[in-house]
Amino acid sequence: MGLLDGKVILVTGGGRGIGRETAIIAARHGAKVVVNDLGGDVHGQGADKAPAQEVVEIIKAAGGEAVANTESVTDLRAVGRMVQQAMDTFGGLHGVANPAGILRDRMMSNMTEEEWDGVIEVHLRGHFNVVRATINHFRGQNDGVYAMFSSTSGLIGNIGQTNYGAAKMGIAGLSRIVAMEGARYNVRSNAIAPGAATRMTDSVPRNDEAAQRREAMREVQSPLRPAELTVALLAPAAKHISGQIFGAGGYNLSIYSQPRPIHTYSREGGWEVEGIIKDFFPRAEKDFTPLDRSAMNSSQNAPIPVPAS
Repeated sequence: MGLLDGKVILVTGGGRGIGRETAIIAARHGAKVVVNDLGGDVHGQGADKAPAQEVVEIIKAAGGEAVANTESVTDLRAVGRMVQQAMDTFGGLHGVANPAGILRDRMMSNMTEEEWDGVIEVHLRGHFNVVRATINHFRGQNDGVYAMFSSTSGLIGNIGQTNYGAAKMGIAGLSRIVAMEGARYNVRSNAIAPGAATRMTDSVPRNDEAAQRREAMREVQSPLRPAELTVALLAPAAKHISGQIFGAGGYNLSIYSQPRPIHTYSREGGWEVEGIIKDFFPRAEKDFTPLDRSAMNSSQNAPIPVPAS
């Protein structure tokens, strides 16, 4: 028996990268899959039906069941049609993985409204659309799961990606609240911050040394790695896991902390500006977060070896 036998899964951005691997692995574990991909380029331009259909053919050739969809997650009605397609074709829908995305990188000082709006629309609005089109169905059947896609660009930060980072940080918050609201209805949601060599990461400028390192790590940083975690989170075996943020890249899996107060300082009568500057800031400074761009910025975050099962 497969881990996803009897389940119908919608995978957005399923024609390439992490979405492609997620769709294929989910089908291998018994899921019937709606493979959605608009087929645009990394900047969200154009459309091509081939990527989604190619993944469907791969799944069918391996004995699985899948159907292609080439509409955009930016259109709520289009996402509604994806849901209806799942119902009409396979008789149900039980989970959604939503890695569909684009990049329009630019320093904030030069970013246009179009570059900002386009990324927010695909990522944050796209996640809203996916949830809004499915949440009542999941609540009604008392069964549903979301694998949402955040990023270290939002959770930690990355220069030149304010639009992308803002959307991805928003998705982490969205996932948390969907998990809280869905708990009584057996609706789960988790966010994944993936690390993988895809056409999106290939589009990010690198100096020669960084480009060489990226090529050397391409096999280790396969989109297969976060896709495996995605399918694991979609499985009924993970039904007790919700509201979490995970990382997956290379041979490492991570669990992220979520923002909570580190220390709280109280003063009788409250704080005035001078007191904040003189007393509060110096006390709090030891807990300030540095402007690092790496998740691995302390020995506490070193990978813990786990024997293969």
